[in-house]
Amino acid sequence: MSTPETSRFVRLRVELVLEVDDEDALAKAALRRISADETVPADERAHAESAVTEDTAEALAYLVDPFDLVSEVPGVELAQASWSSERIGYDPDSPEWDLDDDDVDEDFDDEGAESAEGTEGAKRVG
Repeated sequence: MSTPETSRFVRLRVELVLEVDDEDALAKAALRRISADETVPADERAHAESAVTEDTAEALAYLVDPFDLVSEVPGVELAQASWSSERIGYDPDSPEWDLDDDDVDEDFDDEGAESAEGTEGAKRVG
């Protein structure tokens, strides 16, 4: 399957809808993660602490790390990752939320770059 024309890179797109039933617990977990990260400068730490206590989506984005999702997968190395979170109106019965939809997601432009509004994080490894 590996030919000179075939790239070794694979884009894995994952979309999750999470129900937050304890915003306080989520914020506290994010605050613990921030306080444990000694690489964050004091001014950035204060900003991050404020953001995660004011916005549940920000707290979630701070806790979810794509590297954690693939770090144990054999034979792969994370080259780049980006993620976002935002509050949404969710109706599981709506056809809009059909996860079996094979159409290209309108939230991605022709280059595959995410263009949706929301709290975003990005990490380039290597």
